[in-house]
Amino acid sequence: MNYYFTRQLKLPLDECRARVEKELPAYGFGIVSEIAMHEKFKGKLNVDYRPYLILGACSPKHAYEAVQSEEHIGLMLPCNIVLQEKTPGQTQVSVVDPVASMMAIENPALASTAGEIREKLKDFLENLE
Repeated sequence: MNYYFTRQLKLPLDECRARVEKELPAYGFGIVSEIAMHEKFKGKLNVDYRPYLILGACSPKHAYEAVQSEEHIGLMLPCNIVLQEKTPGQTQVSVVDPVASMMAIENPALASTAGEIREKLKDFLENLE
């Protein structure tokens, strides 16, 4: 089973990031965290790496449902979205498959929530332009 969904956009990373942030609320998500891995690699290891951004996306409604079902689920939250500019002006956008993530947790109550989130994230990715 694949653990992510992905697509390529003809946008530089900064423009793609702005588009993601603008479009996510329509699917019930917001950005709650951001890690610029390329900056961490440069600052901590003095290594140059392509622009690589991890955005933590959260649907408060679904996060609340998940926490009610599994108190330690916060270890698996938020849903990550990765933006990578592998070629200048083109950014690969990948979203985690929450169903794949939740398979590690033996709690059937999470399956329905994970399925709903999966569909929302897939729709978001398919409609992102």
